[in-house]
Amino acid sequence: MADLLEKIFGFALILLLPLVVVGGALVTLFAVGALFDALDHPKEVRGRIEAAFQRPPRPPRMAGPDHYYQPYWSGRG
Repeated sequence: MADLLEKIFGFALILLLPLVVVGGALVTLFAVGALFDALDHPKEVRGRIEAAFQRPPRPPRMAGPDHYYQPYWSGRG
């Protein structure tokens, strides 16, 4: 039983350790790139943060029956 556990642990270590190291390196590389982008363009970063908290635009409304463009829009004119 101990031999089986040792083989499973060894296989998991050989398989998972490189994946975790490569994944961590990619996340670190992405974070450093985002940091340098933020340092190069601080106004754009401020704009992105402000845009994240703005309300979305209102959905368009249909014009009423007395609107002067209504015949043009509906094709009945």
